Order: sequence, then C-alpha cells, then structure tokens
Amino acid sequence: MTDQLRPRASLRTAVVWEVLKDALDRRVKATGRDALDVLDTGGGTGNFAVPVARLGHRVTVVDPSPNALFALERRAAEAGVADRVSGVQGDIHGLFEVVERGGYDAVLCHGVLEYVDDPAEGVRNAVAALRPSGALSLLAAGLGGAVLARALAGHFTEARQALDDPAGRWGEGDPVPHRYTAEQLVELVAGADVEVGAVHGVRVFADLVPGVLVDTEPGAMDALLKLEAAVAELPAFHAVATQLHVLGAKRA
Repeated sequence: MTDQLRPRASLRTAVVWEVLKDALDRRVKATGRDALDVLDTGGGTGNFAVPVARLGHRVTVVDPSPNALFALERRAAEAGVADRVSGVQGDIHGLFEVVERGGYDAVLCHGVLEYVDDPAEGVRNAVAALRPSGALSLLAAGLGGAVLARALAGHFTEARQALDDPAGRWGEGDPVPHRYTAEQLVELVAGADVEVGAVHGVRVFADLVPGVLVDTEPGAMDALLKLEAAVAELPAFHAVATQLHVLGAKRA
C-alpha cells in the first residue's frame, strides 16, 4: 500500500488506519458498491477523511471549528479529492441538524467523546447515522496511559488523582476533559445497539519512548510500528494505551 492510500505511517495513526481500511474494504464487499458514504464526526482538518476519500469513498466531515473546515477544504483540494470531501459545521450532539439520519456506511468518531457532556448520547447519534450493518470506528483517550505517563514523569500525586477521578483527569491543568477504560467504551458502544468487533490499544509504547531514540536509531520507527501493531489487540496492553479504539457494526 502506498503512502497516497493512507495517512502518514505515524505512531498516532498507523494502527487505526489499518483497522479502518480493512473495515471499509469489508463494507465494499458486503454492499457491492465501490464508493461508500462515510461520516467523520469531529474530523477536523481531514487526517482520516482525505485518505478515506483517496480510496474512492465520499466523506462528510462534521466539525465545530470553521478554521478546521477551511483547512480541510484546502487539504482535500491539494490531494485531488475535493469532489469527494465535504465539510459542515456542527457537533455530535446536534448531528442530525446537519446530516442525514441512517445515511452512512461507516461513521468515524475519533477524539470526540473526550469533549462531550453526554458520551452515551454522542455514541447513540453516531450509530443512528449508520445504515444497518454499517461500521463504527470509535477512538478515545485511554485512562491507563495517562496514569502511567504521569507516574513515569515523577508526578505520582497526579497519577493517583487520574486513577481516582471519575473523568480520569490528573488535575486542573489537564487538557483532556474525559478519559476511558476499554470496558467503559465497550459498554457505551454495546448499549447503542452495536456489535463490538474488536478493541485496540493505540500508542501503547509510542508516548513512552524518547523521541530522539526513534528519530536517530536506524530502523527504530519501523520496529516500533510493528510492535504497536502486534500488541494492539492484546487485552493485557489495553490498560496502558494512550488511546483506545473500538470497531463495531450496527446491528441489522
């Protein structure tokens, strides 16, 4: 697979992209249509939307930031997929004020649940946008990864606070309003009439390894990417992942 057909093979996107691309390929085979309708809620500047459009799919991005949507438009044009990417201003809670209910083969909900007041409603709306058997890709901040990162940085009180806090926050200066365990995300998704297919730990090691090592050691980046892929589906590592990814399908 060429770099043109996926986001930059980075530690932040590689595992999720491979899982998402496989899910889209399965939907293509199941529907018999080469071009799917994909909704990217909170899709921002198009980190996933533009590569998905490069695969030939039609992508609608919903994001509250006009600046992000402007950047998305420019990025899609530069990639030659402006005709397959559209951006509309909105959010997950008011989703059906701007998009069609039940109109999509796949919905991406990446980096959204951390910032919503009612995550259960957010997931229900994402699922309601799907056609029967449509794919849901959900990515959210993981609690365990934050606890581990604070502890390894020597901030033991903050690590304990994140562990005890219902929202998983380590203090007033924490930029992330809410973090989740894998069990919490699975419960949210399953409660929205979705059959959970797989759970992945994302950035299990990437945020703990010194950047200078990855950048200067020959072959280190590729080796780390392969290691991340190898542990992504192992439940033992979900508890320490910086992010958690849940892939599911709307019940027919």
